[in-house]
Amino acid sequence: MAQHVVIIGGGISGLSAAYDLARAGIRHTLFEKSARMGGVIETRTQDGCVLECGPDSFLAAKPEAIELIKELGLDGELIGSNDSQRITYILKHGKLVALPEGVMMIVPTRVMPMVKSRLLGWGTKVRMAAELWRRPRRYPDRSVAEFVVDHFGQETLDYLAEPLLSGVYGGDPRQLSAASVLPRFVEMEATRGSLGRAVMGTRAVSVGSLFKTLASGLGTMIDTLATYANVKHAEVEIVEPRGAAFAVRAGGDWTDASNVIFATPAPAASALIEKVEPELARLLKEIPYSSSVLVTLIFDAAKFDGLRAGFGFLVPKRERDRMAACTFVATKFPHRAPDDRIILRCFFGGIGDEAILGESDDSMITIAREELRRILSLTAAPLLTTVSRWPRSMAQYTVGHGARIQEIKTRAAGHPGLHLAGNAYDGIGIPDCVRTGRQAAANIPRV
Repeated sequence: MAQHVVIIGGGISGLSAAYDLARAGIRHTLFEKSARMGGVIETRTQDGCVLECGPDSFLAAKPEAIELIKELGLDGELIGSNDSQRITYILKHGKLVALPEGVMMIVPTRVMPMVKSRLLGWGTKVRMAAELWRRPRRYPDRSVAEFVVDHFGQETLDYLAEPLLSGVYGGDPRQLSAASVLPRFVEMEATRGSLGRAVMGTRAVSVGSLFKTLASGLGTMIDTLATYANVKHAEVEIVEPRGAAFAVRAGGDWTDASNVIFATPAPAASALIEKVEPELARLLKEIPYSSSVLVTLIFDAAKFDGLRAGFGFLVPKRERDRMAACTFVATKFPHRAPDDRIILRCFFGGIGDEAILGESDDSMITIAREELRRILSLTAAPLLTTVSRWPRSMAQYTVGHGARIQEIKTRAAGHPGLHLAGNAYDGIGIPDCVRTGRQAAANIPRV
C-alpha cells in the first residue's frame, strides 16, 4: 500500500510528529477526539493576563523544545523565568520557610545555606554531613522514598523530596522509581557513594533562565504546529493489523495506514493496541496516571492583602489539606500580567486525591481561597477565576518502570509500523514529549 501514517492524539507529541512528517513530504492523518488541539497545553488570555491552564513552562536544560520553537520561527517569543527572584517556599508547621539556596532537588550543594535553614532540623543536618562518607554501591530499583531516607532521613523525604516531586509528577515517593525519576542521583550513588560529595560546591554554568516559555503562551506553539498537521477531529475506535500494515476506524470510517503513531496516554494506547499486540497492550495498561485540577485566580494588586512568596510555595503531604502547590505567576514570569494584577496558580490532586476531580468549579474556588487564607492570610476576592481539570494526565514512573519500558520497546519493535510517543516512557516534560514525537516520525521509513 502507499505510505500513509496515522497519528493518534493531538497533544504536543502527536503534533511534533506531524510537523516532521509534513516537512518530509510524508502523507499523514492526525486524529484528535477533542475539538481543541494541544492536550494539556492550553493558553487563555483574560484581563490582559496570559493564563496557562496546563504547564506554564519547560526546563531550558533540555534542548528539544527550544530547538523546535526556533524551527517554527517563534524564537522571538522565547522568554525566561525571573530567576533573580527565584525563591520557593515550603510550608512547615503552618509557616512558609524558604528553600535553602543551592539545593539540587534533595541534595545540598552548599553548606552554610543548609546549616542556617529552618526547613530541616539539626538531626537531619548531621545526617547530611554523615552522608558525605558513604561508599559507592548499586541497588536494585527501589522507591524514591527508600532512596531518600537511606541517604538523608525521613525529614528530607517529607519536606524536600515529597513536595518537590508532587509538583512535578503528582506522585507518591513510596511508589515512584528512584532509577526512573532520579537517574542522575542513582548513578552518583553507584559511582561516588555520597550524593553530597558528588555535588558539593558545584556551580551550574549560567546559560540563562532555569525555565523557558513563550511570551504569548505555549498555546502559540500548538497553534503553529497545527498548521502543518492534516487533522481530523474524530475518536479512534479500533486499530487492526492488516498484513504488514494497519486499518484504523475513527468516527465510524476506516483508514488504511502503513504506520501508526500512538501519541496518547498509555491506557488509551493500550485499548487500541489490544488487537495488534495483546501483551504490549497489557504492559501499557500497567502504567498508572495521576489527575490534577488547576485553579487560577487573578487579583487587583492594590487590594492583594496576602503574603508575597517569591515564585510560590509547595505544601508537603503531612501539612496538606487539599492544595499541593501555588505559583505567583507574574513573579516567575513578569510578562504574564500587567503591573496592577497578581495571578496565583493553585494545584490540587495527584495520587491519593483523585476525588478532587468531582468538586464543582465553585467548590474548587472556595477551597483555593480558604487555603490561601490559611497559608498567605489572603482575604481579598479575586477579580477572575478559571478551573482546569486534567484527569489521568500525568504518567507515574513507579518501581520497575525501567524494566517495563524496556519490554514495551522490545515488543513494539516487533511491529515495525507501530510507534509510541508521549510522557509515559522516558520523560514527562514538554521537551521529552517533543523528543518522542519527533523520534517516532524519524523512524518512519522514507520511501
